[in-house]
Amino acid sequence: MAEKIGKHIAIYGKGGIGKSTTTSNISAALAEAGYRVIQIGCDPKSDSTNTLRGNNYLPTVLDSLREGNKIHLDDISIKGFGGVLCIESGGPVPGVGCAGRGINAAVNLLQELNLFEEFKPDYVLYDVLGDVVCGGFAVPIRDGITDRAYVVSSSDFMALYAANNLFKAINKYAPTGGAKLGGVIANSMKPGYHREIVEDFVAKTGTSIAGYVNRSIDVQQSELYGKTVIEAKPNSAQADIYRNLAKYIAENENLVVPNPLGSAELRDWARNWGDRIYDIESGVVGVAEAI
Repeated sequence: MAEKIGKHIAIYGKGGIGKSTTTSNISAALAEAGYRVIQIGCDPKSDSTNTLRGNNYLPTVLDSLREGNKIHLDDISIKGFGGVLCIESGGPVPGVGCAGRGINAAVNLLQELNLFEEFKPDYVLYDVLGDVVCGGFAVPIRDGITDRAYVVSSSDFMALYAANNLFKAINKYAPTGGAKLGGVIANSMKPGYHREIVEDFVAKTGTSIAGYVNRSIDVQQSELYGKTVIEAKPNSAQADIYRNLAKYIAENENLVVPNPLGSAELRDWARNWGDRIYDIESGVVGVAEAI
């Protein structure tokens, strides 16, 4: 593989966890800081870059490939907020084929089009569905396409379950040239014990927190406008949270190979937290005592 131009970063997360929202705001913050950024949506829903391009229509790579015509970069990309180059890999015809394989086809085409040599990005962000890290969805972290990966997770068990599965994939592929983990982005944080759950999980798996993103009405309102928080609410505290997260990701070189929990170990860990939360919610103990 030719030497990569810029830092290539994969951002994974369970569907609905706020992965695309987080990725787009990181891209917007990096662009605002003066960097050249590409964001590649690797989800068959093809909605990764919506808020960067004001919900304007963008043909996907796979749709364009299916049409059989010669494809130019302008056919499958559009410049969004701050000049971020937006690309969506797309997915198969419903009921036919594997969505994960589309990522491989999209990446191959982008390399054939000399995307990175022509655009010369400082950062390339791959927004990847993380519910199932099958062969296709593992492509960005398996084949040396990205240098590093981050996972977006809340304190909910299924989000952490998905994060643990990603850790298993990184643990498998990192020793042979795959991406390492840059950290966990703790999203939708609320007051109470939510931070402590994520912090305990990263401590158990030998990983770290890249940043905390609080739940905020600014996020929902900005998305209704078809914009990132960086664009719609640039002076808000939430925008600064994304700016700080982008700065951390830009500067962080503390990459690790995580130690995922085994299935039984993860179940026991979750059950233990369930008992703690029950005691907190029922007033048996306070938050500090339970933690």
